Amino acid sequence: MDPQKVSIRDFTGRQLSALLHSLGITDNTVKSVGLLADALGPGGLRPVSTSPAWPSDVADDHTPVEFSTAFAAGESPTLRTIVEPTATRPSRAANTSAALAALDRMKRHGGLDTRRFDAVKSLFLPEHPERDFAFWYSLVFRRDEAPAVKVYFNPEVRGEDAAEELVREGLERTGFAAGFPVLRNHAVSRPGLDKYSFFALDLVEQQRARVKVYISHHAADVTDVTRAANVARGVDVDRVPDFCLLTGGSTGTFDKRPLISSYTFLDGDADAPSGYSLYVPIRDYVTDDEEARRRVLAIMAKYDMDPTQFDSALRTIARRPLDEGVGLIAHVSLRMGRPRPGITVYLSSEAYDVASPRSVSLAG
Repeated sequence: MDPQKVSIRDFTGRQLSALLHSLGITDNTVKSVGLLADALGPGGLRPVSTSPAWPSDVADDHTPVEFSTAFAAGESPTLRTIVEPTATRPSRAANTSAALAALDRMKRHGGLDTRRFDAVKSLFLPEHPERDFAFWYSLVFRRDEAPAVKVYFNPEVRGEDAAEELVREGLERTGFAAGFPVLRNHAVSRPGLDKYSFFALDLVEQQRARVKVYISHHAADVTDVTRAANVARGVDVDRVPDFCLLTGGSTGTFDKRPLISSYTFLDGDADAPSGYSLYVPIRDYVTDDEEARRRVLAIMAKYDMDPTQFDSALRTIARRPLDEGVGLIAHVSLRMGRPRPGITVYLSSEAYDVASPRSVSLAG
């Protein structure tokens, strides 16, 4: 594939198709690639050979697509993509319009339930957003299932000071008002360091749809994120220190990109979330992607997961030796509680650039 001759839509579409096949998710390949094209919007037609017209925060090199592979013991893997829609002439307002137009296209294919989206869009999609990121899509692909769609909103879209109220009101409008105090009192306990990052919704029927709140923990250590994990019901917080050590190389302070907690609210979660995930930005705490791979294999061994399909996906997307760059493996997350506990590994497209490896590990 010559990046000089393809658009970002076609470049990432081919990556998606190859990843789906590497994981055995082959039922809806054409539809899945078409869904990605819809989600990217008209900005996806921009050639990869030119620099990004919009500095997307989805990936370090500003590619507006990131892939992730989710694994659980005894289950088939799941492939996900995070996508930032952009306009032909991108701006905050134009990109929001492009994202809404993308939603209209995806709705025409059927299978989306946008009632909760409609309930909160006036909160998170103001006429004059104060942040570049307004909302992203996540496309979810599983064997023998139709693709699913998730939306990420930015709680700081009206400014950092308004983020908490947007999250509180978003949970109220989606039926989880009683869950907000437990987040506020236990997960956002360090002023200026614990920040609301994303408010996310599944666009599927309410009975199985998730509402998720993400909180970034800057300069956090294991004690901080263990306390944050305690918010969710039925979560084994004893797994947190080992996960931090195996993926991040430390149980001390993570002072590069922040650790992130996400809280999953499902139908029936009256006053607390029933799912929790911890995300470690592994790319900041390794010398190169070969070291990152070894750490992923260690965590999969810890939880008795076969690494074969992870390695297959990694080989599929890697276009260079793993020790010649860092960031292809971007995050690793530990999912606990409902609905699907397991491990997720985030893989960068690297459509535009590859970050050089570091001479020494940055783990504390």
